[in-house]
Amino acid sequence: MSKTERATRLGVFLPIMEQEDGVRSWSEIKAMAKLAEDVGFDSIWGPDHFLYQLEDDSPPRGSWEVWSMLCAIAACTDRISLGTLVLGMGFRNPALLAKMADTLDEISGGRLILGIGAGYHQLEYDAFGFPFDYKYSRFEEGLKILHGLLRDSRVDFHGRYSSAAACEIKPRGPTPGGPPLMIGSKGPKMMKLMARYCDSWNGFWDDVNNSPAGYAKLKPVLDAACEEAGRDPETLGRSVTVLLADESDDPWWKEMPFPADVGQLEPLMGHPEQIAASLHEFADLGVDSIQLHVESLRPGKIELLAPVLQAFDAG
Repeated sequence: MSKTERATRLGVFLPIMEQEDGVRSWSEIKAMAKLAEDVGFDSIWGPDHFLYQLEDDSPPRGSWEVWSMLCAIAACTDRISLGTLVLGMGFRNPALLAKMADTLDEISGGRLILGIGAGYHQLEYDAFGFPFDYKYSRFEEGLKILHGLLRDSRVDFHGRYSSAAACEIKPRGPTPGGPPLMIGSKGPKMMKLMARYCDSWNGFWDDVNNSPAGYAKLKPVLDAACEEAGRDPETLGRSVTVLLADESDDPWWKEMPFPADVGQLEPLMGHPEQIAASLHEFADLGVDSIQLHVESLRPGKIELLAPVLQAFDAG
């Protein structure tokens, strides 16, 4: 089944970050990307981190650089969409990022989805020498440059933190107006920017408590942000990332603190029909793209997900 035949597209989150059971090599990541395309996924996604510390007393985990990985994956796949979930705007000059995005869109034949966020993990900002202050203001200026260049090919912007003087990007890639932009955030100020500048929104599993009910609580917030911006809410793409695990995985999610009114987060588990039924609950709420964040993902697990896709399509 091609991605255009599935009303709610299904993707998989690639483990380019260091895992509990080790680091995935490029050969493993390439194999997973190609298998994801072969079994029928519509998209593959990568996070944008350099160092990540889960606990104060644990050593930081590393990550491969997501843009380099996606460029390589674009060259060895043919159909599947490629997305960043999400790219930290503070890590790259926004005008250069627009140039990078249009180039990757060209390499991939129009398959890029550019997910962006303001960033939040100070450890990696400090370690790699990026400023961590005024994150929203820096993001807003960067987004204006990025959006202007991708949509109109030219921008002349002079801000407090970023500038692009009579800047142009040419030649242009295959997607009119550049690759689609997606924001992953539920903060009210970021929602306003999302409604004004972006094509879609993403809620990660901790944002929606990994449940359709959690997404349903945010849906009116998304609609209100669009209406405030004078935009038809139906024009906003909605995506959700869900955590998927099995009984053999270490249940680290049980240690995560959540407010009493939210309840304990639980990953999707069970046989393929059960998982597919849960995914359909998201689809019934208007979610048009779902990314599976699979615990301890390796090539063999990609193949085991094929029955989930088949059950979802049969449903």
